[in-house]
Amino acid sequence: MKGIIGTKVGMTQVFDEEGRAVPVTVIHAEPNLVVRHRTVERDGYEAVQLGVGGIKPHKVKQPQRVDFEKRGLKPVRYLREFRLPGALDLPVGSEHRVEHAFQAGDWVDVTGTSKGKGFAGVIKRWGFRRGPMSHGSKYHRRVGSLGPRMSGGGGRVRPGRRMPGRAGHRRVTVLNLKVVRVDPERNLLLVRGAVPGPKGSLLLIRQAVRPRKGAV
Repeated sequence: MKGIIGTKVGMTQVFDEEGRAVPVTVIHAEPNLVVRHRTVERDGYEAVQLGVGGIKPHKVKQPQRVDFEKRGLKPVRYLREFRLPGALDLPVGSEHRVEHAFQAGDWVDVTGTSKGKGFAGVIKRWGFRRGPMSHGSKYHRRVGSLGPRMSGGGGRVRPGRRMPGRAGHRRVTVLNLKVVRVDPERNLLLVRGAVPGPKGSLLLIRQAVRPRKGAV
């Protein structure tokens, strides 16, 4: 199955066979524990649940702790499901390693939580243009018009209007990143380009849904 849970280490560069510098993101993908299977008969869909990260048993809620004990497994901190071909081929209780999931040259989609920017105005959050900064103007970085006064109900602000608010810290998926290198000894995965999230954040790496053809 071409999917695994990892954590972001940071960015660096490596050199390809032609001596060109390639920017890569280093992902630490420690062996994932196969926790359970989801089947069509019982759950309505097919998937495998993987887990990573050590955690003390007393910090796990009782229902989850009992579930791990019934399966004879140690509790893990993070659980994620993958609906991918070959998901049910992984035996419960086994380890899914990075070299089993990917090889150099594969195309992957990486999902993570983007960096939080805090409360931001419309210029930083949405890329609005500011007002004039001279000639008596007092309207510089504010929202601007919220719409016609009599449109659709008389001056109300319609849902979805781009306004100031908290920016970032949302689920983001970057498509079609090429796997440059796999280091099974250190459980490292190097993918070309940047991925969402700060250093140490959790990432889901899956095989690309629509891989690029003929891309470098």
